[in-house]
Amino acid sequence: MEVMQVLHMNKGNGDTSYAKNSTVQREIISFGKAIIEEALLQLSGNNDIESMGIADLGCSSGPNTLSVISEIMEVVRAACGHLGRPVPEFRLFLNDLYSNDFNYLFMSLPPFYKRLKEEKGIGVASHCFISGVPGSFYGRLFPTNLLHFVYSFSSLHWLSQVPVGLESHALEHLNKGKVYISKSSPQSVLDAYSSQFQADFSAFIESRSQELVPGGRMVLSFLGRRSIDPAADEGCYQWELLAEALMSLVKEGLIEEEKVDSFNTPYYAPSAEEIKAEIEKEGSFLIDRLQAFEVDWDGGVVTDIHTEQGKALIGERVAKTVRAVVESMLESHFQIGQHTIDVLFLKFAEIVGNYLSQTRTKYINFVISLVKKT
Repeated sequence: MEVMQVLHMNKGNGDTSYAKNSTVQREIISFGKAIIEEALLQLSGNNDIESMGIADLGCSSGPNTLSVISEIMEVVRAACGHLGRPVPEFRLFLNDLYSNDFNYLFMSLPPFYKRLKEEKGIGVASHCFISGVPGSFYGRLFPTNLLHFVYSFSSLHWLSQVPVGLESHALEHLNKGKVYISKSSPQSVLDAYSSQFQADFSAFIESRSQELVPGGRMVLSFLGRRSIDPAADEGCYQWELLAEALMSLVKEGLIEEEKVDSFNTPYYAPSAEEIKAEIEKEGSFLIDRLQAFEVDWDGGVVTDIHTEQGKALIGERVAKTVRAVVESMLESHFQIGQHTIDVLFLKFAEIVGNYLSQTRTKYINFVISLVKKT
């Protein structure tokens, strides 16, 4: 599976699209806004910037993307007003993989600019320059010292590739019946995932160290785990339930068991210790803040899950959220059509609803604020 080609959120604005099913990501952004504001205030307070380079890495294409841009511009505008400085130009770079739905994103820009003019005035809108930058953030994307502020939300838990040795074409399938780390996975699977994260996150940090100006800021937010155990429920159990749904389709003859055995998702939920280790090893950044917080699997929308209706509703919401993210990978690997995908996520919704009616496992999300050393 070539991750750069098949990993993308569901496109458009339909019922199963990412644009309609990104409540969890919106909740994550809401937790990180205060830390973004803090970083921007320190950046604006310490520097008189005429033209501010800002990059959103892993921007996707839903409404969350432009809402963060609006927040950033407002924080900088207010800070400059307080300091008696002119508001800088905003050079905003939206990055994601080539397969991202940039068309939908760019079609959202005209109403965005219109809203800026109406709410903030034509001066602010005319000083905002937005462009798309397709490519993997696990390598260089920008010239040296171009950026002042970088942020990435809900993206860095995606790896650049399926870990070495776990690819679908491997001679031996080491993680049979599973799609990610589980309590039954052999140690070799855990080691492969850990090694891939270390290589990827190190490459990400090194690339940004060259692209950010000295004193530049970076805020990263992605899923992880508090436990040192990679197989802890908080880091992997949603994948355990998806594997269960896939195996139910195997029993019904809708997909082949070998296809499940050969599929491993390019995802990793690291611990805080793993994150710190790679940042400190690279050496270009100081960790200003590292916080963990919990997020409900459905974004906290469904409150009463102990009734049959509530159980069904939360299962459906979680299934739609996960489908919007992983459908492209599943279609590519399993070579299945729309009907089978529909059946899979109906099964998954039922399994998730039953599980969450008994225990409320939550996602763990990290927010890390970094400063490039001067």
